[in-house]
Amino acid sequence: MVNTLSGRFLILTVIFVMLAEVLIFVPSVARFREDYLLSRLERAQIASLALLADDMISPDLEEELLRNAEVFNVVLRRDEARQLVLSAPMPRPVEGTFDLRGAGAYTLIRDAVACLFDPEPRVIRVIGNPVREGGSLIEVTMEALPLRSAMIDYGLRILLLAGVISIVTAGMLFIAVSRLLVMPIHRVTSAMTSYAANPEDAHKIIEPSSNIAELREAEEALQTLQTELTSALKQKERLAQLGSAVAKISHDLRNILTSAQLFTDRIEASEDPGVKRLAPKLVGSISRAMHLCESTLAFGKAEEAPPRLTRVALSELVEDVLDSERLSIGDEDVSLSADIPATMVVRADSEQLHRVLSNLVRNARQAIAQSGREGEISVSAQEDNDNWMIHVRDTGPGLPPKAREHLFMPFQGGARKGGTGLGLVIAQELLRGHGGALELERSDENGTSFVLTLPK
Repeated sequence: MVNTLSGRFLILTVIFVMLAEVLIFVPSVARFREDYLLSRLERAQIASLALLADDMISPDLEEELLRNAEVFNVVLRRDEARQLVLSAPMPRPVEGTFDLRGAGAYTLIRDAVACLFDPEPRVIRVIGNPVREGGSLIEVTMEALPLRSAMIDYGLRILLLAGVISIVTAGMLFIAVSRLLVMPIHRVTSAMTSYAANPEDAHKIIEPSSNIAELREAEEALQTLQTELTSALKQKERLAQLGSAVAKISHDLRNILTSAQLFTDRIEASEDPGVKRLAPKLVGSISRAMHLCESTLAFGKAEEAPPRLTRVALSELVEDVLDSERLSIGDEDVSLSADIPATMVVRADSEQLHRVLSNLVRNARQAIAQSGREGEISVSAQEDNDNWMIHVRDTGPGLPPKAREHLFMPFQGGARKGGTGLGLVIAQELLRGHGGALELERSDENGTSFVLTLPK
């Protein structure tokens, strides 16, 4: 119960109510002591009036009057004359005097606390004002222990009452909190558990029903989240099924295209002028189709193989990438250059880093070629204490706004007509496997720049 919200609320309520009662307890006991002493003064005044009515009373009657008033003697000041009206033998000397005339709250509380913590039998003198103007002063002597006992009894009754009030109050609050707060929270958690068991079932989405504004807002937010998640899961399932189908089609299509590519090699050897003119276009179309199939199959894998990190001479790897790309330039007016320190050695998987740079350089070349103007592609590198940075820059037309917005999203970030947008996605995934990153530095009408970061 201590670990539950309602249980802790119950305990805190009891503690706070008891604390409030304790803060009230001391002033209440001080007020009780004042009333107790004033009542003894009033009784003593009534007893003295009996003597004033009849100057001669028997010793037995005087003793009975003092006993009823619970005092040892009574001094009354009337007409500026101080008179010992009633008296009896005192067992001990007077050890304290308390004047109730005009006593402030601090004085009354201080004297009450002192009385509670003083168990010794003492005789005290109490001074006050007579009631109904029965004189200018009345003074009595009395035992302090009966006063202390009465105060303790009164305090215990106050504490008992406070305990009962706190328990009843806490119980009522416990029921109220359980019904108004805890039960709605349980309903929300139950709905979350039920939804988690089958998040694709729309019937498991919570229906807001709470009358408490804060809880209803939470239920509405949860409903929105569950609705969006259910839709996303359904879309993800459809995309997974579509991806599986596309991967199967791409696999079979790649085999068909491989056979077709073998036939085109023979077609290129034909002496027919029309065949010679059309054969390169046919070869290019088949090559692009095969590249699309290979990219789709590579992206469709659950994950890339983890990189095998070795020390790689970066300048040699970049030259290899540029040499491979130069073979594909043909009659395009594109120049390739590299500015890599000859001694720079990076820690990476050489095959995967080759794929990343090839993707970026190929994308840049195709963008320049598609623009129909001359351009330059440069690869440079630098390092600091923590990372190696490789920059791939081109002077092409820049990425279109849609491509920049969906740059690393598959099938959406393609920058050229007919592109799949998989190249950058695969490159980013490979660099993440190295603990690095691929970022777009800039892209405008003057060209595009990417930076590859590899941690040391």
